[in-house]
Amino acid sequence: MLHFAFFLKVYKKYDKKILQEIYDFIFTQIEISIREIGHGDVSINKNMKVYINLFHSILNKIEKWDSLNQINKKKIIQSLLHLKNKQYDLSVYFDKYRLELENNTLNFYIKSVINH
Repeated sequence: MLHFAFFLKVYKKYDKKILQEIYDFIFTQIEISIREIGHGDVSINKNMKVYINLFHSILNKIEKWDSLNQINKKKIIQSLLHLKNKQYDLSVYFDKYRLELENNTLNFYIKSVINH
């Protein structure tokens, strides 16, 4: 979800309809995965609500990512991933990931799957 949050953050200026289709597809795939595990409808609805709320919480936390210093970025990642070992610094990884997204167009990532 964290990768997808950065993806939407970077490409939010693109066609809202396409982004909504991607959003719907991702969460449909999560729902299908939960069903395949064997959860029932009531459990799926409860889990999906948790996942969607978690996702929107992630979006809120990374909204100002570009203006944060490395210490605050690291704290956000550690809190989101519940990292107990403070030596992991995935904030640098997500900075590089964000730059990779910014250096490519949305079409670069969806051109081969847009019709699926």
